[in-house]
Amino acid sequence: MDPECSQLLPALCAVLADPRQPVADDTCLEKLLDWFKTIADAGSSLLLLQENPCLVTLLCPVLKPQDLSPRVLAFLLRLAGILAAQEDCFQHLQQGDLLPRLFGEAGPLGGAAWTAPTVRSGWIQGLCSLTQHPSALCFLAHSGAVDTIFSLQGDSSLFVASAAGQLLVHILGLSMQAPAEGHPSLQPAHWPACAQKIVGHIEESLRATATPQVTQALNVLTTMFSHCHDPWTQVLWVHLSPLVACLLEKDPVPAAHSLVDLLLSVARSPVLSSSSCGLWDTLAQTLSRLRASQAGPLALGILKLQECPKALRAQAFAVLLQPLTCVLEATTQAPGLPGSVGGTADAPLTAGMLLPSKAACVGLLCQTLAHLELLQPLPQRPSPWPWAPLLSAAVTILRLCNGSATPTSDTGTHLCAFLAGCVRVQRAALDFLGTLSQGTGPQELVTQVFAILLEYLTSPDSSPTVLKKAFQATLQWLQSSPKPSGGGDLEPHAQLFLRELLPVLPKRLCSPCWDVRDSGLEFLTQTVRRWGGQAGFRHALLASEVPELTEQLLRDPESYVRASAVAAMGQLSSRGLHIIPASPGHPGAQQKSLLEELLHILSTDSEGFPRRAVMQVFTQWLRDSHADVAADTEHFVARVLRVASQDLDWEVRAQGLELALVFLEQTLGQPSSSCPYAMTPPAAAPPSLVAQALQPFCRVQLFDFAFRALFDCDRPVAQKSCDLLLFLRAKTASYSDQQGSSSGPDVASLEAALQRWQAGDQGQPLGDLEPEAVVAVLRSLDLEGLRGALAESSDHAEQSPLSLLQDMLATAGILGENEADCY
Repeated sequence: MDPECSQLLPALCAVLADPRQPVADDTCLEKLLDWFKTIADAGSSLLLLQENPCLVTLLCPVLKPQDLSPRVLAFLLRLAGILAAQEDCFQHLQQGDLLPRLFGEAGPLGGAAWTAPTVRSGWIQGLCSLTQHPSALCFLAHSGAVDTIFSLQGDSSLFVASAAGQLLVHILGLSMQAPAEGHPSLQPAHWPACAQKIVGHIEESLRATATPQVTQALNVLTTMFSHCHDPWTQVLWVHLSPLVACLLEKDPVPAAHSLVDLLLSVARSPVLSSSSCGLWDTLAQTLSRLRASQAGPLALGILKLQECPKALRAQAFAVLLQPLTCVLEATTQAPGLPGSVGGTADAPLTAGMLLPSKAACVGLLCQTLAHLELLQPLPQRPSPWPWAPLLSAAVTILRLCNGSATPTSDTGTHLCAFLAGCVRVQRAALDFLGTLSQGTGPQELVTQVFAILLEYLTSPDSSPTVLKKAFQATLQWLQSSPKPSGGGDLEPHAQLFLRELLPVLPKRLCSPCWDVRDSGLEFLTQTVRRWGGQAGFRHALLASEVPELTEQLLRDPESYVRASAVAAMGQLSSRGLHIIPASPGHPGAQQKSLLEELLHILSTDSEGFPRRAVMQVFTQWLRDSHADVAADTEHFVARVLRVASQDLDWEVRAQGLELALVFLEQTLGQPSSSCPYAMTPPAAAPPSLVAQALQPFCRVQLFDFAFRALFDCDRPVAQKSCDLLLFLRAKTASYSDQQGSSSGPDVASLEAALQRWQAGDQGQPLGDLEPEAVVAVLRSLDLEGLRGALAESSDHAEQSPLSLLQDMLATAGILGENEADCY
């Protein structure tokens, strides 16, 4: 510990022990604990106590917990645990009977302070910290602490209850460490007393009739098998698995979700999954006993296992597909789910599984669709994957939701009633349908997919969120459509779909719901980016009202819509699909260009989203040499940088620097990505080219913007400026070497201006600059050091322990206000 901290520590301990002093906030107490733990881990806790006896004095008020606030009491319990984690320090604290009076019956257990969850949590965390050696296990066995932990498993605070279960796992693992190393196959009857007590409690809880007790036991075992993979865990599972199997004989199965978590944690254990302990039989039995909604997560977990018996995988997949099989049987004459892996002969289907209530039906279908969506991209998914039946099921569910399905049974009629207009199921089905675009299916089903998507996109009953999902699924299917053999970007069915959709898109762009307009614009931007060069698409788009309506949405009252309209118009213009209409009052004249319109938005829009979108469009236009930009690039860059540099939104300023960097790269060449171990450095630009290029940079006020941004109060902007100037310095190295040192009046005035800006006075612009002055200043600036400083966290200077102690003492009024480094 630093001498300065040692001097302040007694005063801080006195403040914490005095109930009349203001209590430090939780953040300071947490940082203080972290500091003590760092010291203890790096050296001797006993030496820490001997050099700072005030710490022992600090722990004494815990013996009178009624005088302390719950936060300070919890802090002291945790501090005692951290110090006692080393066995010699534990023995030292034991000599004064301090630990039994902290964590035993004589401590805060029976007092009023115990009613605070913070104190109970601190007690558990303190015990968890000190339980690191055999002496701690003996202490736990004789202090009655284990019984208290058992009771805290059912605590009203979920955090306390969870921590109690984790502490039991920690104690069991520590108590089994030494015996298991010598005798890994030792039976539980010969385990240490502490381990036997915990295992006995788990057995008793598994036999209990109350579901909460069963849940607590299952959760402890789940944590154990998830984190501990020692050989003795196999002995524990063999010992307890009959009790777990007995739970399956009850109706209903108690704590089903916790049981599923336990079985999957056992199946993932490298020790247990490779042994013959009856695990796979238990999993198969569980799949057949649980309700469909409970068995779904178990089936998914089994199918995600790397190693699993083939028969069990087939059973799990059949269970997962059961709800979709019911849907297909209710709306078609074909039994079951055709092509499903393993079939469904061994898993009898009941319509009642889906029909107990609307909530159960909706929940089960959404869960099944989500599980299949997660499973599909995994390499261990069942093979062959039944693309066609799954496509048919997804389309059928969407038809049940919009009322276009034809039920063929009473079950189908009930499903129509349950699912009609159900937004939740529609969203899940559209997500799954989009995922299925990655595979292949018969052309007839693909046609049905585009048909149902078009129905949802054109239906006035589709909600905004459903429309957004439908647009996303449509884009996925269009992108995955195979290219026709005769050339072109889209196969005929997809081309026909787009031609039918484009007349509908204007209705969505005119929707009273802003999120519908926004979704339509996002879809338009993506389709133009992908197929803007395809003749059929261009013809259909130009024949529609979409370009004109998109331009009108640049003035939409909702900022999100304006931003999406900016992106869409930028893409339309890049593809030559933006036609400037004539002004109504002057048929022979034209309205202002799109470039002027976007500059107006950048200068005047009150919201940040549209302005950011404009900067992204302008940057892309510069990269692509857009016609409006290429006509006078220097004038374009000057106008944009002039506006962006004054913007209050840091993202706009950062994007302005990105545009400036693109301008630099186009003039001076791309930044080098050479290997740092190369024998020769990358070649810099010729001096004549650099001198010529720096003149337009000066004219567009690029350096004024970049140097000002170097001291921006928003770190990302300063980092971007630093990167830009480092790139420029590397490119002007040859020019700098040729010119030599420069110390003229321009350099001095520029350096003086930068010093004023760094001090916060950025009122004066730089004015006209000469290339020589810019190069000289670039060479004199420590840009590498600045980049390193910007990479550090904002509070790196105030994270020292000394600063923390000073702040806490200042809060209590012990230090004068100028002595603390308050942040």
